[in-house]
Amino acid sequence: MNSLISIIIPCFNQGEFLNETLLSVYNQSYSNWECLIINDGSTDNSENIAKTWANKDHRFKYFYKDNNGVSAARNFALEKISGTYIQFLDADDLLDKRKLELSLNALDISQSENKQIVISNFRMFFDNANITSEPYCSLNKALFTYENLLYKWNESFSIPIHSGLFEISLFDNIRFLENLTAQEDWIVWVKLFKLNVEVLFLDEPLAFYRQNPNSRTMTKSLLEDQIKAYEHLKNILDEKEFHKLSIVLITRYYSAQEEFKSRLRNVKTSKPYQTGLMIKKVLKAFGLLKVSKKIFPFFLKFKTKN
Repeated sequence: MNSLISIIIPCFNQGEFLNETLLSVYNQSYSNWECLIINDGSTDNSENIAKTWANKDHRFKYFYKDNNGVSAARNFALEKISGTYIQFLDADDLLDKRKLELSLNALDISQSENKQIVISNFRMFFDNANITSEPYCSLNKALFTYENLLYKWNESFSIPIHSGLFEISLFDNIRFLENLTAQEDWIVWVKLFKLNVEVLFLDEPLAFYRQNPNSRTMTKSLLEDQIKAYEHLKNILDEKEFHKLSIVLITRYYSAQEEFKSRLRNVKTSKPYQTGLMIKKVLKAFGLLKVSKKIFPFFLKFKTKN
């Protein structure tokens, strides 16, 4: 199989990671690819880095657009790709050098013509891609059903978008929601699985997910996007599916509340907490509570320095 693979990389102020990400593309053992780098209005050195790679290798193609979010950047690229398959990749994540080759080999070996998605396992890393950790969820073939994607997403698993390799025809009528800054991947996965696709699974860590403390999912609340995603799903699910999803999400919310209350009760009945309350009462009785509140931060600051 010698199909062209279109790799889509949106980038917004991720220049510090972009070289490493593009290097992981350049080093692919499979060479018939194009890589579209979409600069989503970056104000750092992302443009210089992307242009350097585009000048170095014609397979890298650089595009600039005004900032409108990762979904808009991916949709922009979907209108310009030429490949038979799509590989998404965020500008701070990485691919194993065999990712494209092994994914295409799996499709080539498969006897089914309906298998249009190949999903690989993944690993996590911080700054050094040579030092990885276990993924935040364990992927296995049994998870990849429409019902699981719809009702168990973010509870027992989720799939990083760069773990997948997708046949381009799947995106004829599917785009990323541009009013979301998170959960947009979930909506796309649900729409894809609603097409009754069969999935090939490679139980190898061929995608690497960077734990970036400055990423949008780590620095912003996801609540607003979760609500928007829920409202959008009402338009694509039937009444029975949407009712079940509502029950699942409500149950999940109340379970989380009960778990929080249980942990809070455990803290309040613990010996350290009770000891702290006793000390507070003693200090208050002797008129020292206000003084201790002023002194305590000083001791904490002193402890941190040492």
